[in-house]
Amino acid sequence: MAARKRPVSNLLGLAVLGLLLEQPMHPYEMATTLRERDKDTSFKIKTGSLYDVVESLVRAGWIAEHSTERAGRRPERKVYAHTELGRKEFMSWLDELVRTPVKEYPSFLAAVSYLGALGPERAVLALRERIARLDEEIDQARQAQAEVLGQQTPRLFVIELEYALTMAEAERNWARRIVGEIQDGTLTWPALTTKDGRQVWTDQEEQEEREGLQA
Repeated sequence: MAARKRPVSNLLGLAVLGLLLEQPMHPYEMATTLRERDKDTSFKIKTGSLYDVVESLVRAGWIAEHSTERAGRRPERKVYAHTELGRKEFMSWLDELVRTPVKEYPSFLAAVSYLGALGPERAVLALRERIARLDEEIDQARQAQAEVLGQQTPRLFVIELEYALTMAEAERNWARRIVGEIQDGTLTWPALTTKDGRQVWTDQEEQEEREGLQA
């Protein structure tokens, strides 16, 4: 079943609606709270973009101005809260995202589909560097998770960190396995040859020759 088209589709809007379940907030407080909770692992948080999303949510009737506040000599800040419609739309949107897998196109998936073009040695070097970077990311994510949970934050409220860790570890383990298979020859690497002025894999060349004989 196709996802329902909504007037606000930017996932940062989901983050805003989620925060406003807790209490009314102004956009700067939203951005600060999201970063403090390491939500930037789940959402691309830029203050300018967040203000744009807030305006979109207002236009859609999902949130509305609740009050204004002033801190010292700073300009007044608008504080926003859910509307009844916004609360319903948030729950519907969230439910749909949890239930329905969405076809995504990660850049790494696109790259590994052409891994063969690098050749065995270069592929191993590239994968090893990725593994090292993933190791760093995993260590940092574990530290962030421990710090957040150490503040008595319920695990459920930061469960996305757990998911992100699991996915990063799975990717790293897969990359390690592929490196091992390249090095022990389990993952065979067809040779590139030149035919009619273009490069083809050995098995592709054989297939073309078979097709030529059958013609």
